[in-house]
Amino acid sequence: MADDKDALAINNAVVSQRKTPLTWRTRICYGVGHVLNDLCASMWFTYLLVYLHKVIKFSNTNAGALLLIGQVADAISTPLVGIASDHTGRFKYGRRKIWHLAGVTFVSLSFPFVFNPCLGCENSDQWAKFLYYACFIALFQFGWAASQISHLSLIPELTDDDNEKCGLTAIRYAATGSCNIFVFVITWVLLGTNEASTSSEKLGSSDATAFTYVVFIVVGTGILFMFIFHLGVKEHPRDCSVEFATSSSKRSAANWSAWFRVPMFYQIGMLYMCVRLIINVTQVYIPMYTLETLNLSKQTIAVMPLVVYVSGLGSTFFTKPLNKYLGRKIVFLGGLVMVMGTSVWLWFIPQHSTQMYGASATLGFGGSALLVTVLTMLADLIGDNVETGAFVYGAMSFLDKMSNGIVIQIIQVLYPKSSDQRSDAGALYYREVMVFVSGIAAILALLTLFTLLKKIVGKAHEVGDSAVDDSRLRSGSWSLVVSRGPCVPCESIPYKSPVHFAPEITAPESIPLYGSMDLT
Repeated sequence: MADDKDALAINNAVVSQRKTPLTWRTRICYGVGHVLNDLCASMWFTYLLVYLHKVIKFSNTNAGALLLIGQVADAISTPLVGIASDHTGRFKYGRRKIWHLAGVTFVSLSFPFVFNPCLGCENSDQWAKFLYYACFIALFQFGWAASQISHLSLIPELTDDDNEKCGLTAIRYAATGSCNIFVFVITWVLLGTNEASTSSEKLGSSDATAFTYVVFIVVGTGILFMFIFHLGVKEHPRDCSVEFATSSSKRSAANWSAWFRVPMFYQIGMLYMCVRLIINVTQVYIPMYTLETLNLSKQTIAVMPLVVYVSGLGSTFFTKPLNKYLGRKIVFLGGLVMVMGTSVWLWFIPQHSTQMYGASATLGFGGSALLVTVLTMLADLIGDNVETGAFVYGAMSFLDKMSNGIVIQIIQVLYPKSSDQRSDAGALYYREVMVFVSGIAAILALLTLFTLLKKIVGKAHEVGDSAVDDSRLRSGSWSLVVSRGPCVPCESIPYKSPVHFAPEITAPESIPLYGSMDLT
């Protein structure tokens, strides 16, 4: 009985915390909790292929294969980490924060090896170098997944308020944009001032030292902000609630598979996948597009991504009020229009043209609006079902990582070989990649958005199936409720969430019904 009372106290504390307005300290400290991941992701997507191909001298296919290995490792890790996080028991430190701490540890120890020459094997065969980098990439991606999923799943844990969720997502993305700007600035400076790097306008093996400095600065900065996050954000400890909800409810961490019966789960998943394809593929290939298609100097591999993320950072200040007054779907549609317009523009930009600055700005603004909005849609979808929130984010990340890895590997494999007749084959190819991949992804997202026009994300119009037996509640025995679950068959009652099969019910204040829409 003492354990029952402890569980009740924990549940009441969680409910109280999520209904209390967040302080600015919590918002800011939460927003910087993903900085290490953001800094590493910026280097990963923007510079991995160009580093492996131009500096380490891997072939296009091998460089793409290493990126694919990383994406697959991340894709496999994310749902597994999500399920494990949802099932994590009562940690005083917080079940999400403990996984975040484990993730940043793996990232900090493995990522520096990815952007350094092969230690002790610089003159080895390509297959030996391939295995060396593949091992560190796999470790890095596991840590990245653990940190990402735990950080995202904290949003519905911290607050119930939709505007607060959107605000946290906007602050988080503002931090992401700032991280990208930071990476591009230091890369620009180091490529331009390092003695070995300044010997040529073309990127090559002599630039390895500059990337070494960049990666150590990135990891050191990320660790600093990790401490700020862990010291500034308080997560109330509680059980994973397997025993506090019925087997038919997604409020039970044991019942994560119930999400597969929710159509909106797939629709939001498609939107998220398309947005990530737009952002990541353009981020990966914008250096190649500027170097080979537009024939600009090597410093532009930092300048153009910098313009993208400065404009993206600026758009985050407008995204929250626009989402509030116009709605998620209108803001998302506006972002798609900007991306599709930019795709057409990229097709017509001539060599050495300054038009690329304008195209980069619109690409950043549209991509930022899309990402903030779709992440807010995800938080809306989860709603009160925070017990399986990490699984939802993990499943979405699985789609993201697998689709990006496969698409990028296909692009690398299909890279045309130059010949006397087609010496500029690579230039045309990267133009086609930037235009058609982002354009097709935007069209798919638009078609999916049309299927959501008459639906409200986070709401459904179905029938629930239960209410709690009053005699059991009035008996004061929580163990009786737990023994059969808080729901027994009764009259059908409409409910409000597509991810919750138990209706909102009324009970004495002394017994919060864990698994209902409102616990008070």
